[in-house]
Amino acid sequence: MKQWIFLGIAIVGEVVATSALKASDGFTKPVPSLIVAAGYIAAFYFLSLALRSIPVGVAYAIWAGLGVVLVTGFAWFHYGQKLDAAAGVGMALIVSGVVVMNLFSKSIAH
Repeated sequence: MKQWIFLGIAIVGEVVATSALKASDGFTKPVPSLIVAAGYIAAFYFLSLALRSIPVGVAYAIWAGLGVVLVTGFAWFHYGQKLDAAAGVGMALIVSGVVVMNLFSKSIAH
């Protein structure tokens, strides 16, 4: 169970860091730039802890997939990024894939 908490923290770190990239304005603003660095350090550290017991392909698929969906949601909410129906369907497919992997894959220790 601990490995899934580590993966969740890694995902949050990646989402925070990626979302702060725009605010860093090409690393010209110190505070958002520090948030980017701290977020990525935390993301990779906790991902490495999760990889002790979650297969790398599974962990990366979940990390990347949920990261894409959460960053897109943040950009829509905070930056007013426009999303069309195709984007919504694509994100639903990503989330569906993560759910299918977690519920039915024999690659994941349940």
